Amino acid sequence: MDRLHSMRVFAKVIEEGSFAGAARALDLSAAVVTRLVADLEAHLGVRLIQRTTRRLALTAVGETYLERVRQILSDIDEAEALASASVNDPKGHLRVLVPASFAVHQLAKHLPAFREQYPRVTLDIAAAGMIDTADEAYDVSILIVGPRPLSGDFVARRLAVSEAVTCAAPEYLKRYGRPQRPEELVRHECLVPDLPNTPRLWRFQRGAEGQASPETVEIEPRATLTASHVGTLRAAAFAGLGIVALPSFMVDDALREGALERILPDWRIVTLTIYAAMPSRKYVPARTRAFMDFLVQAFGASEHDPWLAAAGCETALPAPGAASAPGRAAA
Repeated sequence: MDRLHSMRVFAKVIEEGSFAGAARALDLSAAVVTRLVADLEAHLGVRLIQRTTRRLALTAVGETYLERVRQILSDIDEAEALASASVNDPKGHLRVLVPASFAVHQLAKHLPAFREQYPRVTLDIAAAGMIDTADEAYDVSILIVGPRPLSGDFVARRLAVSEAVTCAAPEYLKRYGRPQRPEELVRHECLVPDLPNTPRLWRFQRGAEGQASPETVEIEPRATLTASHVGTLRAAAFAGLGIVALPSFMVDDALREGALERILPDWRIVTLTIYAAMPSRKYVPARTRAFMDFLVQAFGASEHDPWLAAAGCETALPAPGAASAPGRAAA
């Protein structure tokens, strides 16, 4: 027996003044209503309602029991309303796990707009390295992955794509020249990340994304500087130390302002896809859904790199029949 259901039926019988009235209000048959009240009385071992041909009357025990039942049902309804509000009303504390580079260069600049739109949501942001799967300890994880597909038991929505691009300060390029092909980088000062699962080789492809047989060149850059912190490499490139390969979302402002200049604009290194992920789609609080929707709207979810487009230096496709022979090394 569903005791809570039986209690609701009992209270409705008294409220309506009849079993038939309760049956209509609850969209149940009169027989079911009668049986549920009888089962409740059998469970309690007492009679709650005196039944006559003309009316219903509560017993003394029934009156006391009804008072407590109404209080219990009221408390349950209030608890359900509170729980429902947490799902439907964006408020409360939101924990977000995000790669530090994306948090600093992209996410932070959008937070004032989110705060203005959802003033009752507070954020706790944990910055980490590259993240490729949702962490159940967080409401939302920002994932940055390469060509391989996502895997894992979580829900993810694409935010944007970002190409890794080679760039350098104009002062460096004036001094050492602008390489025309990847092979020329072996003669340049290069700034190289020293990170787990990050190859030291730079693999360039020339051609349209997804092309069956693109021209491919692999080089091992001459590392003037290696660092486990990509922000350090970015700062060193600003200072004119050498050529760096970084995701476009880290250098878009610098490319627009001319502090860095893209080189080899018709060569691709790798295209990264950025996702917002949450551990489950069940019982998702409104604050989580609101943040996910906000991120998708803020970053556009386009299949093309928005940061390179904004900087006016999207990867160019080679002209049909363009020569692919290695060019002369830069001076």
